[in-house]
Amino acid sequence: MGIVDDKVIVIVGAGRGIGRAAALLFAKEGARVALNDNGAERDGSGADPNVAKAVADEIGSAGGTAVVVTADVTTTDGADRLIAETEAALGRVDSLVYLAGALGEQQLARIDEATWERVLRIHLTGALYATRAAAASMQRQRHGGRVVLTTSAGGMIGNFGASAYAAAAAGVYGLMRSTSIELQRHGIFVNAVAPLAKTRLTEDLPMFEHVDTMTPEHAAPAYLFFGSDLSGDLTGNVLGIAGGRISLFKVDETNGRFKDDDGGVWRAEEIRDQWNRAGKF
Repeated sequence: MGIVDDKVIVIVGAGRGIGRAAALLFAKEGARVALNDNGAERDGSGADPNVAKAVADEIGSAGGTAVVVTADVTTTDGADRLIAETEAALGRVDSLVYLAGALGEQQLARIDEATWERVLRIHLTGALYATRAAAASMQRQRHGGRVVLTTSAGGMIGNFGASAYAAAAAGVYGLMRSTSIELQRHGIFVNAVAPLAKTRLTEDLPMFEHVDTMTPEHAAPAYLFFGSDLSGDLTGNVLGIAGGRISLFKVDETNGRFKDDDGGVWRAEEIRDQWNRAGKF
């Protein structure tokens, strides 16, 4: 038996890189998969429907079940259509895996409006609309479900020259945390993966010049884990995966300090003094 036998998994960004590796892995483990990918260039421009079809054909040749759903999930209508057509073709939606992405690395002074809007639309807006549509389907069918989003180390801790991408990835973190709280009562568990792999989008980075051990296939099992019953009732987590290394990203708040006098109003100088006490808050 496979880990996700007869489950229906919707994968956005399934045509290349980690999305393709995840689609093949879910199918290998018994899932019926709905593939969504417009086959755009690295910067998000253009379209090639044959990209997703090639992955579907590969899954079919291996004895699996895959359908291609062409829809622009960065619009509400497109995201709703993705889920509706998946239900029509495969009967239900058990998990949503969101892996769509595009290049958008520019230093702060050089960020142009078009790049900013494109990166946020593909990474964050699409994740929001797809999550909303998938969650509505899962609630209607009353069987719970799973959502796996994609953030990054840049979104969690920042990265030089990637303000737009880091902002979008940080937004995905906030989206994941909020929806994990909101949807848990419906039995829908929402988590995110922060992958680092050599793909079409990252292969030009200097860090990957002589690296062949951080492949999409290394990252795909993290999506299978969160997209299957293996993750139980885990929700609201970010799993980092880079080659053979896995880690957890966490945002924590310290215990804090209270001021009792002056009505509890801190003066800026007092905040400075408190900070200088080895950051004891």
